[in-house]
Amino acid sequence: MDETPERLTTRPSWLITQLAVHARKLVFDGFTAVGARGYHYRILAALHEYGPASQAELGRRCRIDRSDVVAAVNDLVERGFADRAPDPDHGRRNKVTLTQDGARQLRRMDKVLDQVQDDLLEPLSAEDRQTLTRLLTRVLARHEPR
Repeated sequence: MDETPERLTTRPSWLITQLAVHARKLVFDGFTAVGARGYHYRILAALHEYGPASQAELGRRCRIDRSDVVAAVNDLVERGFADRAPDPDHGRRNKVTLTQDGARQLRRMDKVLDQVQDDLLEPLSAEDRQTLTRLLTRVLARHEPR
């Protein structure tokens, strides 16, 4: 950052953007190492936390565009990490369910993300990490669509 103008390096928005680029690369590389993608993690996490869901529900919960949800779910089903079956309560909808292999893959991905957090936030103490998370959560909540 020594060649970067101070006007930029003193702006939180610029710092957040630069850190986000680095974080995205760490996550991408980590997930690639376990044969996964970010959309996979979001969907598996939602299925684990909320149970079976339609693809539309997954898209809303995970903030993924409908066409990207379809492609990600297709990949997860093909790899045995999720099952998709017609929803008995709604004839035109499918329900997606987490499989045992999917739960194992989610745990692998959790470990990757834990390592990414450690690498990314290495200069910070545990208390500083909690403070950063709390502050980012508050700022993000202010800008969430209502």
